[in-house]
Amino acid sequence: MTTTAPPILPVTNQSSTTTTVASAQSQPPVATPAFRAFINNVSENLRNGFSQRRNWSELVDRTAFSKPESVSDAALRIRKNYSYFRVNYLTVVALVLGFSLVTNPFSLFMLLGLLASWLFLYLFRPSDQPLVVLGRSFSDRETLGILTVFSVFVIFLTSVGSVLMSALLIGVALVCGHGAFRVPEDLFLDEQEPTANTGFLSFLGGAASNAAAAAAPAVIAARV
Repeated sequence: MTTTAPPILPVTNQSSTTTTVASAQSQPPVATPAFRAFINNVSENLRNGFSQRRNWSELVDRTAFSKPESVSDAALRIRKNYSYFRVNYLTVVALVLGFSLVTNPFSLFMLLGLLASWLFLYLFRPSDQPLVVLGRSFSDRETLGILTVFSVFVIFLTSVGSVLMSALLIGVALVCGHGAFRVPEDLFLDEQEPTANTGFLSFLGGAASNAAAAAAPAVIAARV
């Protein structure tokens, strides 16, 4: 007569499970969701902004160029053209800035390192987890001070500042030159477009502020 052995039940090691749960609870929250939310909101705002750009053929229409009659006429043209080609102009400035950084690898490397330092060492680092470098712990205030000094050094005491300033001046000069010689009589602004949104960095500022506001809860949760 054949006997069937009873099935072997799995045995759970209670002490091992308790240790695992305790260690998992003691670990600080990972800041990756906050960083991902920030990147997603920035990319979404940039997509929404680029969707408002005008046709590039309008920007380079040679039949619409003429010499301004006076300085006041040039200033008026620049203001009207910027209100219409705002996203296109900002794209041109960004391309000039990107080209300047690509042709200066040292400045690009320093800026990327500065951005990564602020993101991962301060903004998205849990506040209850001190920064440890070479066996020494740094408080939140000390980390902020070190990053501030490092930012001043990178921007003002290296070639990064001159590269950024030169690129911005070239981009603004191109925009002002195009706006002064482009006749805006054939341009029609959308009626729903707010008139107060006329600052040169209004588009970028609005996108950055919206992204920061959307990612703020995740950042606060990571730093609590």
